[in-house]
Amino acid sequence: MSIEKVLDVLREGFMTILIVAGPTLAIALVVGLIISIIQAATQLQEQTLSFVPKILAVIGALVVFGNFMLNALIAYTEKIFELIAGL
Repeated sequence: MSIEKVLDVLREGFMTILIVAGPTLAIALVVGLIISIIQAATQLQEQTLSFVPKILAVIGALVVFGNFMLNALIAYTEKIFELIAGL
């Protein structure tokens, strides 16, 4: 296996990680930012207040984007197995 092929597999692996983790992390970031703004505006500094909405948002994101994420992982895994079989 050439260096170029290994780098291509690594690049595709990193892109798959970004595609799979991106939507969930972005939603958690947005919800956390909104909760932080609300906490700053109301001067409520309760540490646990931000966890419940973030958890619910992440669960909702997994429900909505779960099929897309799973399909991306399956496609990458199939490509890796085909590459291994071709060696």
